[in-house]
Parts: sequence; structure tokens; C-alpha cells
Amino acid sequence: MPTVGVVTRNEEETEWPEFDAAFYEVKDVSGRQNEPLENAVNMVSCFGDNAAAAGEPELVPVNPEGQPANRDRPYFDWAYVDPTHDRYCEGLLEIIEECAAANGDVRLDDVGFPREEYCYCDRCNERFEAWVDARHDAGGPRPEETGFEDRLTWRAEVITDFVREATDRIPGRTYLTLYPDPYGDHLYRRAGLDLAALAPMVDEFVVPLYDTHYGTTYWLETIASGFRDRLDELGVDMAVELYAVNVDIDDLLHAAEVAEAYADRVLFGYDASNARAALRRRDAESREGVSHG
Repeated sequence: MPTVGVVTRNEEETEWPEFDAAFYEVKDVSGRQNEPLENAVNMVSCFGDNAAAAGEPELVPVNPEGQPANRDRPYFDWAYVDPTHDRYCEGLLEIIEECAAANGDVRLDDVGFPREEYCYCDRCNERFEAWVDARHDAGGPRPEETGFEDRLTWRAEVITDFVREATDRIPGRTYLTLYPDPYGDHLYRRAGLDLAALAPMVDEFVVPLYDTHYGTTYWLETIASGFRDRLDELGVDMAVELYAVNVDIDDLLHAAEVAEAYADRVLFGYDASNARAALRRRDAESREGVSHG
């Protein structure tokens, strides 16, 4: 049976015995920061940061029309920071070092560009053009022959280089959260995540499959099985993270059963009490009908 863990913002919940592992948010998408813990896998939201984006709008990626990737735009639940911003990345790496000093295992969240059409700020345009020139100098296509696919290649190299710098600072196990879309080249095109390039640096990919009640689970099985096939090819472990807040215990247990069929680890997010109640019920039901004499 896969191990079970909790994802939490509450320090005391990292010590609850029902969970085999605890993941503690040191920096979340709001920009709020906590001190890393010794007894948990510390989590860092890398390029999701509402506070940084609000305080310095120039950090926010823009599309070709100049529209920023923040919560004012459709489909964005939080604001993003451009992965090419050196000063911000330096600060991130310092946080990751602090997490790794407290506990050698670290989880990287919100890694990547916001969507396929980002970023076209002046800095990204200049760096892409420099990348094109350097590739041409090395015998690649002439600059005028480059197009959108080249832009995607450059973005993936930006993200891979950042993950390499981050994992160089992590002495233990590296976890990396993926957007829940395993199909084709969607992750590569959407966020700049090249799974084949990242796999040698990552020990376990975490896939959040969130629902507010898990009334049906066929979609959960479809996504989890898609990731299982891809990650088996790459030889990397996989965790499925479920949303536990105000979810009926029976529905949460059913979702966990589906996830366990594919994942090496099942995590329960942001309601440790509800997750603990579900695990206790499962344990009690597993003991029903057993007699000793």
C-alpha cells in the first residue's frame, strides 16, 4: 500500500502519527513565509507569489499584448513571477538553501511559466534573442528562421536551469509539483516543463488532483494513470495529492483508493483533521470481522 502524507500550514500537524510524511508550506502563493521545520519536507512556491507581484509589478510576466499574469486575468488563481528575474530567483534559492539546512528533503511548487503565451517582457525578449544568436554562432538556424517553437525550447531551458540550481542545494530528496495534465507535450508547452530533462534531478513528482467533494472519480483515475505511464518511462516516483477540506470522509476515502492504485504516495492537503478521521475510519473498517481466540 502506498504511504500517506499530509500537506499543511500548521506546524503541530506535521507530528501527527497517522501520516507517514508531512509537507510544510514555508512559502506559499500568497507570498507568506514561515520558518522551515526539521521534521517535515519544506515546500516552496517558486514562481507563484501574490505579494511580490503586487509590490513589484515589473516582476509579473506579460503576454505579447502586454497583459500581466496576475489574478486580474481569467484563469489565474494567483499572480506569477517571471522565471528570468535574477534577483527574485536569487532570493528563492536562498529560501531553498534554508529549507535544505533544516531538512534535506525539499518540495518545489509552482515551477514554470504561467501559460504558453508568457513571457514577452523586454528582459525575456532580449534573453531569447541572445539565446538565438548564441545558437546560431554554434551552427544553429539563422535568427530570422526562428519561431514560436524555438521560444518554447528557450523557456524549457530556463526552467531546467533553475531546477538544476535548486536541486544542487538540496542534499536529500527533491519533490516537484506538476500541473495535472500528463498528456502529450502539454506541460512542456504550458509551463516549460521538460519532464525528460527534469527527471534526473527529481526524486518524486507530485500531482495535485483537487476536487471539493470527489463525487465521481473517473477523471482522477484517467489523469493518475496518464501520469503513471509517463513517470514509469522516466523512472521517477509519483505522489497524488488530494484536497481534504470539507470533503465527505467516504468520498475522500474512495478518492484515496483510486489514487493508491497508481501512486507511490497519497497526500492529503490542507485539512489534516479530516484526513486523519478518514484514515482512522479506514483502519477501523479493516479490523471489522476479525476475531481472536
